[in-house]
Amino acid sequence: MEVINLINFIVAIVIFVCCAHQYIYLFIPFLKRHKPHKETKMHNYAVLISARNEEAVIADLIESIKNQNYPSHLITVFVVADNCTDKTADCARQAGAVVWERFNKEEVGKGYALDFLLNQIKKTYPDDPFDGYFVFDADNLLDENYVAEMNKTFSDGHEIITSYRNSKNFGDNWISAGYGLMFLREAKYLNNSRMLLNTSCAVSGTGFMFSRRIKNKLNGWHFHLLTEDIQFTAHNVMMGRKIAYCPTAILYDEQPVTFQQSWTQRERWAKGYLQVFGRYCVGLFHGIFKHHSFSCYDILLTLLPTFPLTIGTLVMNLTAVIVGLCTGAGAAVSGPIGSLIGYMVSVYLTFFVIGLLTTITEWKQIHCRKRKKIKYLFTYPIFMFTYMPINVAVVLRRKVEWKPIQHGGKGKTLSDIYAQDDEQVASVQQTKTKERV
Repeated sequence: MEVINLINFIVAIVIFVCCAHQYIYLFIPFLKRHKPHKETKMHNYAVLISARNEEAVIADLIESIKNQNYPSHLITVFVVADNCTDKTADCARQAGAVVWERFNKEEVGKGYALDFLLNQIKKTYPDDPFDGYFVFDADNLLDENYVAEMNKTFSDGHEIITSYRNSKNFGDNWISAGYGLMFLREAKYLNNSRMLLNTSCAVSGTGFMFSRRIKNKLNGWHFHLLTEDIQFTAHNVMMGRKIAYCPTAILYDEQPVTFQQSWTQRERWAKGYLQVFGRYCVGLFHGIFKHHSFSCYDILLTLLPTFPLTIGTLVMNLTAVIVGLCTGAGAAVSGPIGSLIGYMVSVYLTFFVIGLLTTITEWKQIHCRKRKKIKYLFTYPIFMFTYMPINVAVVLRRKVEWKPIQHGGKGKTLSDIYAQDDEQVASVQQTKTKERV
């Protein structure tokens, strides 16, 4: 059992070293402040939206773009209706977007759709009048000041910028709340801290932009792995480019509410991270020394698949317990049992503290009833625990495919999101009471 204890200790040290800088990130927002913006210039933007069977929500996103506190003539919305079998294209056209339809069953995924869309724009606008390109998912909604705030950061000279990712449906259940806290923590205590430390941030799926110069350097969208966002991040960081973060540009994203959908999505993410690590680990490692880049170190450790160590250690301790019980070596079982319990408790408490800190500091940004904010603090660690079987499944399954997340019913507006707060619910109830009286 001494060998098992030694292995447990070594694994704990390795995981701690890999995650240590992220623990430090938790303190940075309390120690530093963002620099004031430089002179703001008005830029011309193209908005890129890849949509597959999104007739339920696409119009709401386009409407939120049209309602921006930014000159409407400086924003052009482009939509690729990608292998759609519904009325996504018609809905987007009626909402005011320029729409192209794409049908390709061989090259499936958001990356291919964005590549197609950029090529169509290049053909239609050979002079390229757009200073920057936004990327959104069809189920997103934008705060009315989103573009104006991103434009301030763009005017500061940053050429790739990500934003504050919030949730439309935080309070639906423990799954949507798990996603919500995960993205809020990523925004506040990862990307925000990275920006404050002048290192590179990471793009998280949606709600980001890049300049015309970056687009020309890329010469198309060549990021076709299962997680094209983190591939885009790794590529640019490896090339010595920094990704900025705008904390005041708020985007609302719809989260899955069923465990099956969540499993499918996160299985794709887990597989995609492995793909990106396999392709970029050498380049990122080299970039640590070539560019003296902490950003390369940060992203490399973000991609580093530590889960085999974690799962292997758990299996080893569980096996030792079973063997000990079967052989009657009761005294020898106490060590592995203690390790298992200690590990599970420490992980739960770690995620709970992170969730608690995020909930406290982002309280006003979480749109749901107060009791739900508190309740889902306790389920957040459980949500994160479910990554373990997902990672095991990824290792066992050879092929993981991109699949769209289905959205049921009409999408929410910004008013619908804000109406989930206690204050708004109480106001509505008072109004109804007065009407009855």
